[in-house]
Amino acid sequence: MALSAVPEGPIQGVWVPTESVGKGELLADFDGIWCVPGMPYRSAEGAIAAIRHARLSGTPFLGTSAGFQYALIEYARNSLGFGEADHQKSNPKTSMPLMSQLGCALVGVKATVHFTPGSILRKSYQSPQSVELYHCSFGLNDRYRRLFTSGPLIIAAVDDQDAVRAVELDGHPFFVATLFLPEMASAVNGSPVSPIVSAFVAACRRRRESLAKKAS
Repeated sequence: MALSAVPEGPIQGVWVPTESVGKGELLADFDGIWCVPGMPYRSAEGAIAAIRHARLSGTPFLGTSAGFQYALIEYARNSLGFGEADHQKSNPKTSMPLMSQLGCALVGVKATVHFTPGSILRKSYQSPQSVELYHCSFGLNDRYRRLFTSGPLIIAAVDDQDAVRAVELDGHPFFVATLFLPEMASAVNGSPVSPIVSAFVAACRRRRESLAKKAS
């Protein structure tokens, strides 16, 4: 679990292990929460608590790969009331396998994603689509897609086969989760930072500035 604090000056990243999150009170002083890949997390409940804190507090949130998967689990459990929603990898016998094995693993695969008009992703990329890298073999079980078609958690991107590849929380300052790995765009020397990562950092700065104004 990685968190970004935005004091005066450069962005600072702080690693917070999932087993240290508790109920989320530890995260109150941070300006953004990034739930990074790491399945299986040492504490799935810690990851869920961090995501819930971001969702309810209005703290900017970015979830990638497993962060996407657990953002959907958190929302299904705590907002939609499906307490049994779970990840099939960590709980093969779950009665509600919200996250299930993909028909074709996306490990090291690059593929086109299509952004929903009006979404933060579409605005950030200033394009209707992008080619993104994946490193996962689990995703949203299409059986439960209907749960995310009426908001406020909306489908923000799909692939060429119309499978869900990103979601956003409508009405939240910044809550975006992607199955793909936008952070990998800047892992290659000379590559620019992904537009959605830049948008996340900008949202963190806005939160810091807003809190500073309220305190003055």
